[in-house]
Amino acid sequence: MGNEKRTWFLLGREKPDAEIEDTTPTLKYFFKLLWRRAAKLLTLNLMMVFQVLPLVVAVLVYFFGATTPTVEHAVYAPLLGTYIAGGSPAAGTLIGIFGQQLNVPVLTPWRVVIIVAMIVITALTWGWQNVGAAYNLRSMVRGDSTFLWSDYFYAVRRNLKQGFIFGIIDLLVIFVLAYDIFYFYSLSLSFGYGLMYGLTLALAIIYIAMRFYIYPMMITFDLSIVKLLKNALLFTMLGIKRNVVALLGILLVVVFNVVSIVWGLSIGLSVTIILPFFYLLALIGFISMYAAYPNIKRYMIDPYETSGKDNGGEAAAIPEAND
Repeated sequence: MGNEKRTWFLLGREKPDAEIEDTTPTLKYFFKLLWRRAAKLLTLNLMMVFQVLPLVVAVLVYFFGATTPTVEHAVYAPLLGTYIAGGSPAAGTLIGIFGQQLNVPVLTPWRVVIIVAMIVITALTWGWQNVGAAYNLRSMVRGDSTFLWSDYFYAVRRNLKQGFIFGIIDLLVIFVLAYDIFYFYSLSLSFGYGLMYGLTLALAIIYIAMRFYIYPMMITFDLSIVKLLKNALLFTMLGIKRNVVALLGILLVVVFNVVSIVWGLSIGLSVTIILPFFYLLALIGFISMYAAYPNIKRYMIDPYETSGKDNGGEAAAIPEAND
């Protein structure tokens, strides 16, 4: 960012004597812009909810339905055999300890069909929905006029093929990282698995930071997916200060919502589960865009505007722009 200050006039203040607002992307201006765009963000969030709604439906279908009882501990079967055979007087006591049963959901055919359908819908639309949301969020951060629905579908049309392909890749990477984190965490008592857990967690954090930049670059520049990933990886280091602050901000927002939900359920206030669906996705997206776009402007847009040269889409110069 340097000492550069970018300025725009406030809406309705285009008078000769109007005070020019300092829009340097600082933390102070973040909260000012967040308040100013609050209504738009709430509306955008209702659009972004459809990004995760099929997954929510799949989870609900899986957990709320027919169940079958099963034992929690693997030692139950040999203990039961010992108890029936009468080989140990302590077997009855141990069965009482390790014989606790769990109700496991039964995957009936119709439940499998619904769950698979919801996953397919999510996979097919994931990239497009991220593209449309990123376009609107970029407009908000830049101070441009925002027409949510028309801008959303305009961005999708302009990035139809690339948005779809990268959406599949993005979802697969997220799934693999999430699966590996849970897998290695369950075995983290071992040093080797604990090390793998730490490495996987670090990779997940890096990829989250990369996602701050991938979709904004996709809607702004004409870049291949390989260059999008390469530049995004570079930006994780070039913009490390803003990235760290954004990651901490997102973590704070998520922790606040989790604590609110747990607290609400503990006192019977179930509405705390529903509230995040009205603001959480857009708020997280706004935080990430506010962190990423100034770095993209500094390293990719401004050098090109100064020199007028194109280096083929590498960070520090702009390729052909989409918009």
